[in-house]
Amino acid sequence: MAATLAEKIISRAAARHSVTPGEIVTCAVDLVMMHDSGGPRRVKPILEHLNSKVWNPDKVVIVTDHYVPAVDAESASILDLTRKWAINNRIENFYDMQGICHVVLPERGHLRPGMFVVGGDSHSPTGGAFGCFMFGVGATDMAGILVTGETWIKVPETIRIDIDGALTDGVVAKDIILHLCARLGMGGGDYQVIEYTGSTIKNLSMTERMTLTNMTAELGAMTGLIAADQSTSDAIRDAGVDAGDITHWQGDRDAIYRTTHRVDANTLEPYVAAPHSPANSFPVGDLAGEPIQQAYIGACTGAKFEDLKMAARVLKGKQVAKNIRLLIAPASTRITARAAADGTLATLTAAGAIMMPSGCGACAGYGAGVLAENETCISSTARNFKGRMGATSSNVFLGSPYTVAASAIAGEITDPREFLVSGSS
Repeated sequence: MAATLAEKIISRAAARHSVTPGEIVTCAVDLVMMHDSGGPRRVKPILEHLNSKVWNPDKVVIVTDHYVPAVDAESASILDLTRKWAINNRIENFYDMQGICHVVLPERGHLRPGMFVVGGDSHSPTGGAFGCFMFGVGATDMAGILVTGETWIKVPETIRIDIDGALTDGVVAKDIILHLCARLGMGGGDYQVIEYTGSTIKNLSMTERMTLTNMTAELGAMTGLIAADQSTSDAIRDAGVDAGDITHWQGDRDAIYRTTHRVDANTLEPYVAAPHSPANSFPVGDLAGEPIQQAYIGACTGAKFEDLKMAARVLKGKQVAKNIRLLIAPASTRITARAAADGTLATLTAAGAIMMPSGCGACAGYGAGVLAENETCISSTARNFKGRMGATSSNVFLGSPYTVAASAIAGEITDPREFLVSGSS
């Protein structure tokens, strides 16, 4: 029977020859990921009430990223609980203040094609860039998984998004996904799987693919998937593990998709999401000239090494506008080290950027960088819901690192292609 990539992964996890959309099956979980905000502090009391232990500590990864570094006693207490729980439950795969979970997980070689992975965060679909079926759950479901190593799932249909063509200079994965949010809406995924295909996807780097699958959550999908190819295999090998046989983890040509959407990458422009929804997105020219007080490059979506390189390309030899704050929080400590080694950080700071610790930070309204009443920010993050980055009267626009950096120079929302054409490199 022909099967989509999602159906193949679920079939393996459910120990079934095949599965059909709409069926409810029980799946063995290959890996569990939790962070300090929704992890031990939520599941600890449930497991204690059940007098139960973690079924397999070797299949659990914990990352501290939301409350790091601690800015008050409450944050410090949450981190202390997380650290002690990891020790008491023999969690060897514990990454304390090493970066954001969705970036640390593949960076440390935990993801491989065909895996069935559960994460304690809504942006867990990031793992789909590596050919994993990875989705987010809440604390109650997570507690059950930690005890049993299994979870149930209603087999989803797959929506195919076929993206073909060559992106023009200054247009990147963030612009693709904001275009899709505007086109399909935040319920466009209808809690199904979205599989990204086409020549544009094949030519995207792994970190750019991560941006697409990460923000699949904003389309309302259960997860996003990209079939494994040589780029996937190379990235996993670079993380120190063997990707295994990637040839099996492809959707069959005659698989049945719920629907197919097509995108012509040749015609895409930089996109910006206006407050207060990623679906409220428009070509950057429609919003150009909107004044800002802060520009933020951070989060799992927008502060990977390639994202920092984009910003540096725009900022090289230029200066952040007077009275504008450009805050940059690299997505992991390894990214920070790499960007320091090749001169990217020097370019950013020479332009006036303020470097922040690795972590979720202001993206989720934690720690430094949150907004005051009535302030406006343009951010490379995934969400711009009302009050998410600070005061409820603040306004957050979303754009690519190119667009955020260009806007920081101009002091207002700006088309980044103006700076790229002028010779920034």
